[in-house]
Amino acid sequence: MMSTRANPVSRIAVVGVGQVGGAVAYSLILGSVAKELLLVDIKADLRDSQVRDLSDVAYSGNSSTHVRSATYKEAGKSDIVVITAGSKYSPGETSMQHIYRNIAILQSAVGAMKPFNPNTILLVVANPVDLLSSLALEISGLPASQVLGSGTFIDSVRLRGLVAEKVGVAASSIDLYVVGLHGEHQVAAWSTATVAGVSLDKSVPTNTLNYAALADECRHKSQSIFRVKGATPYGVGAAVSSLCSSILLDKRNVRPVSHFQPDFGCCFSLPVVLGRDGIVKTIHMPLEKDEWARISESANTLSDMLARIREG
Repeated sequence: MMSTRANPVSRIAVVGVGQVGGAVAYSLILGSVAKELLLVDIKADLRDSQVRDLSDVAYSGNSSTHVRSATYKEAGKSDIVVITAGSKYSPGETSMQHIYRNIAILQSAVGAMKPFNPNTILLVVANPVDLLSSLALEISGLPASQVLGSGTFIDSVRLRGLVAEKVGVAASSIDLYVVGLHGEHQVAAWSTATVAGVSLDKSVPTNTLNYAALADECRHKSQSIFRVKGATPYGVGAAVSSLCSSILLDKRNVRPVSHFQPDFGCCFSLPVVLGRDGIVKTIHMPLEKDEWARISESANTLSDMLARIREG
């Protein structure tokens, strides 16, 4: 049964309003996803400037969304909190040093928002998204169904687009998911892919698709954009807006998002049904053994890293 919880004034908070957070806010305003949009950032001048700029978007497009600056405490009372806050690489900084800086930012932001509204949905976008989603679940005190990461949703959208261009059909007619850990170890679930309900190997002529090359292009698309622009704001912004809409409007869309996997003790992406209560239920994917083995290997590595972080 779909949620019937009353929600007269829907509110989304975006924590961290740099390039990605600003693009998320922009997409949310264009879609009039929430009645109220709260912007939160440790840099008050940046936050307030973004409010002024994005308010013009709302007025110009006749959006029903009201944009305003807010505190961390106010954000914690929202229907959805989107965390995009993270740091840029510093000269000479190692990957692990960068990860620990982003962990510190997440811990500070989530701690400042507590106690959360019991019904708040926490959506982590900052990277490494699976690691930070796992920690956000521990720190927030919210139920596992209400803490998720954007995960491989954007990767799934990208891969469907790449396949659509090759086979000459609309991306919306392709059912194909990227799962596992977002990034270098993500897994394209070719074994379950379909076009209009027909398996990919039967619906597409042989040798039309090079699975390995397409998966590799999808995996490194963000990096190619990042090297030039320093971020991938627009695609991520649109994806996050779609996730927020699925939740607030109780659409029951199936999306591959990062969420807690009890067997591994960490978060990574598999398809779930999204609704007003967050993750309504999970969807079983009949993956092939080698696909699941690759997911398990990277998930165990993440689980070990989390254990070291907890030990200090």
